[in-house]
Amino acid sequence: MAKQGRSRPQKEIAPHGTAERSDSRSPEESIPKPRGKQRLVERKEERPVRGAARSRKKRFDIDAVLALIEPAIAPFPKAAMFELAERGHSTVFEQLVACILSIRTFDEVSLPAAFKLFKELPTPKAIAKADEETIDGLINTVTFHRPKAATIKEIARRTIEDFKGELPCDADVLSAFKGVGPKCTHLSLGVACRLPVISVDIHVHRVTNRWGYVAATTPEKTMAQLENVLPKKHWIDINRLLVPFGKHICTGVKPKCSTCPVLQYCRQVGVTTHR
Repeated sequence: MAKQGRSRPQKEIAPHGTAERSDSRSPEESIPKPRGKQRLVERKEERPVRGAARSRKKRFDIDAVLALIEPAIAPFPKAAMFELAERGHSTVFEQLVACILSIRTFDEVSLPAAFKLFKELPTPKAIAKADEETIDGLINTVTFHRPKAATIKEIARRTIEDFKGELPCDADVLSAFKGVGPKCTHLSLGVACRLPVISVDIHVHRVTNRWGYVAATTPEKTMAQLENVLPKKHWIDINRLLVPFGKHICTGVKPKCSTCPVLQYCRQVGVTTHR
């Protein structure tokens, strides 16, 4: 009897329990001891896909990343200020005015408004002479068009009176205008003057932080960090490349990671779901 008592548990736990669980999945057979091991296997299948993918990431190389992005954004509209310059509006004044129009406004709205304004009032002198209502009527599709009309008129007046009709390539001068922050100052100087400055909008901020290239909570802090790590040769182009990239590929919600050309380098910081 003692020998039988010792042999019975061995039969139940080893051959019977494991063999039957692999063939039939009844509720009773999901209870035995081996379930602890089963749970570990299931976790491996569910969760480490992301962890395993991250462990295979390449060492971040900004030169390689930007080179891969260049052809990827070719099918999409260009960043607004660069498009504006290519179509003949490349002065500091035009770039600054167009950037003001783009604040809190989609490029698809602000760019046509800029073209409309410059077609009707093509010079700083023409804008300075126009009344605010006229300017407002030309730009009324953009957000905050009334205060923007007043700001643009004032900048045009100062351009004529203080700078003989042509704004200088001077960050202190541009940033002194009401309503002009670092983004528009740097974008105007970068595009119009080709000065090595970094312009950080919401796309540049989001993408560079998602890469893990910087770790900052605001666009201003991202700009400061980029000035420390980004090679100067990329300072102007970072905006030209990452605006369309951020709008169409590395989007704010559900980025297109599965088709992203730089996924092998991206740390996907903060990404929980993607396409």
